[in-house]
Order: sequence, then structure tokens, then C-alpha cells
Amino acid sequence: MSGNLWLHFTRHGAGIAHPIIARGEGVTIFDDRGKSYLDALSGLFVVQVGHGRAEIAEAAARQAGTLGFFPLWGYATPPAIELAARLAHYAPGDLNRVFFTSGGTEAVETAWKVAKQYFKLIGKPGKHKVISRAAAYHGTTQGALALTGLPPFKAPFEPVTPGGFRVPNTNFYRAPFDTDAKAFGLWAADRIAEAIEFEGPETVAAVFLEPVQNAGGSIPPPPGYFDRVRAICDEYDVLLVSDEVICAFGRIGSMFACDDFGYVPDMITCGKGLTSGYSPLGAMLASDRLFEPFNDGTTMFPHGYTFGGHPVSAAVALANLDIFEREGLNDQVKQRSPALRATLEKLYDLPVVGDVRGEGYFFSIELVKDQTTRQTFSGEERGRLLRQVSAALFDAGLYCRTDDRADPVVQVAPPLISGQAEFDTIESILRSVLKATTPDFRG
Repeated sequence: MSGNLWLHFTRHGAGIAHPIIARGEGVTIFDDRGKSYLDALSGLFVVQVGHGRAEIAEAAARQAGTLGFFPLWGYATPPAIELAARLAHYAPGDLNRVFFTSGGTEAVETAWKVAKQYFKLIGKPGKHKVISRAAAYHGTTQGALALTGLPPFKAPFEPVTPGGFRVPNTNFYRAPFDTDAKAFGLWAADRIAEAIEFEGPETVAAVFLEPVQNAGGSIPPPPGYFDRVRAICDEYDVLLVSDEVICAFGRIGSMFACDDFGYVPDMITCGKGLTSGYSPLGAMLASDRLFEPFNDGTTMFPHGYTFGGHPVSAAVALANLDIFEREGLNDQVKQRSPALRATLEKLYDLPVVGDVRGEGYFFSIELVKDQTTRQTFSGEERGRLLRQVSAALFDAGLYCRTDDRADPVVQVAPPLISGQAEFDTIESILRSVLKATTPDFRG
């Protein structure tokens, strides 16, 4: 039992038992009773290099023995300097300024605050609004929550920070009209221009987009989408923020997923895979252009976090990135992703599987009531269905994620060290569980 622990995003109550995960090794996690599970979600899209990497633990211990903590409030530390240089090297274009946070939500919060102050400093104080996509999740703090396009997550905390506005996402499987993928992507991108015009270009500061949208089920961008979005942002002097808290560090196949889709944003937010979860850390990367008005010797960005850029976390990130380079994990993802996709697409012979979508090592299987008509489940049905599927998958030894924040999906995002053996295990367990749990829910 979880005892005094208040778990995140979790229902509590009499009779509800919460598993206790005690150990991890490679692609496998173990509960407190010794039962093993394939970690097909990388913890939470985090553990890129796998569990139990001794060299990362050793790097943390060395740094803790040298300098366990010092803030970046007017001071620098060697690991933070080195990591910032490394991230700037990986980043596209002139994204050379790195602001460290404790995690991804804080990175998103930071990016919105940078956008607001930047436009004030250059004489455009009215530009403060932000645009994001329907069903997108960008974090839980009040600012990040205003960007999150999931009403049930916002309702308990309203009124949230004002200024967040929504446009359609790029789920081609649920396109509202019959068209090809490229035309749909251009239509979705043009809705951003429409929103900017409607709100007034003089009021809109930024557009926040994940390269592959998480909530709603690993929604990739159609061809040409980001080219059009970049052109729209340039036309209206709106900043493009690539929210890569999930997608960066090899999840799609490159250090930064904007490279996978060929666009250069004005800011990148990241976290999770930066340290493979061995220590908390996030970052916001900004272009030289955005940093320039803060670099005049008098202007300050009045924002920061006690543990942002923590020296132990920075040392852990450096050790993690060493593994990426030594083992060629990004290239491995690019080479093996087609096999992961093909393995999951075998599930199409199950009537409940409507769509298999995603990129890299980040896929979702959308469950439907009718495969031919794409009819989805009612709200009550999907909640009950996914609870049963989730429990059965875990009992069968597979840790992944069922998600009903939009369309009901099962999400798969294994550690980047995974190969065909893991793909086959994932498909086999998914097949047996979906066959056993879904017949009563279909029409």
C-alpha cells in the first residue's frame, strides 16, 4: 500500500491498491514482490537509456561528492556550463541560450514568461497571448495549464491564467473532412493564422506545439505542417515554441525532434529524457535573438527555480548524453522505428484497433467500437474499458499507458535500447489482452 504517500494523477480510496515498483534493470522493472514487467513506456517517456545504468549513478555520486548543490542565481557551476554548451551544440539554428529548470512543466512556464517579457522589451507590450492545440497537454502549473487543451484537467483550478487559446490538432485519423494528409496539415496550420487574426496579431506572443502531440495519442504532424506554421509565425511576429518535453533526446530519432520534422523554432522546452530520469532536470532553449534584449547589462529575467540546473542533475545529464553518443541511440531509433511500427500494425486484425500512429519510439493504438465506421466509445465506456485494459496489461507483465484524455488509446514508448524482442513481447501481450477484454465493449 502507498501509506502516507499522495500519488500523482491517481484515484485514492478504500480498497484501491497501488503497485510498488522497487527496481529496474535495462528494459525491465520489478515490483516489491519480485514480479517483472517490460517497461514499454520508459517510466513516463523518460528512461531513454534503460534502467540501472551504473555509470550514471557513479557520475551523480562524483558530483555530489564535489559540489552537491549551488543555485544558478547569479552564479554558475561547471556541470551547468558544460551541459548548456552541449545542448546548444545539439540545437538547431541559433538556439544558443539555455535556461535550466527542474522539469518540463517549469520549462513551458519559463518559455511563456520569456515571450511576454521579450515583447515588452522590444516595444510590443500587448503581445502576451499564446496558442496551442486541442487536447494538447503542456503541464500542470497555472501558466502551463492555460496552454493545456484538456478541459477536465483545468476545471478544478479555474480561473487559470488568462491568454491561452486553442486550434485544431493534426489527428488525421479524426480529420473533420475527407482529404489527403498534406492538405489536412495545411488546413490545420492555417487555423493558427486564423486564430492570430481573430485575437489580433498585436496581442499574440507565441504558439506552443509538440512535434508529436502526446494527449490524444502520439499525433504526428502531416507533411508540410511545420513549414506552414513557421511561415505563419514569421508573418505575424509570433514566437514558435517546440514543446519537446517528451519528443526530445531520441524519442523521435534526434536530440531535438524539430530536426526530425525540419523546422527551427524560437524556443525549445525539454526535460524527461535529458537525464533519462535518473535525476530531475528540464531546460528552455532560446534563440540569440530572444536573448539579445536581456543582454544589455541592466535587464534581468526575474524568474528562476532553486533546483534548476542542479549540479548533480547536470552531471547526470552529461553522463546520459555520453551513452547516447557512444551507443548511437538516435540512429538506432531511426533504424528500428519502422520495425516497431510494423509490429504494432499487426494488431489491425483485431476489430477494436482503429489506428496505429506515431513516430520514432512513440506510438499509440487507438481503440474503436467499430473499425469500419471509426465509431468511438462513449465517455463511460472508454473509462471502464481502459481501466480493464490497463489492469490486464499490467497483470500480464506489460507496463504501458492507457489514455482517455481525448480518443481512447494505448500508448507505447519503450526505452531506446529496445529491439525486436521487446517489440514482439509488446505486440503479443497487447494482442492477448485486447482480445480478452474488448469484445463486450464493441457494437
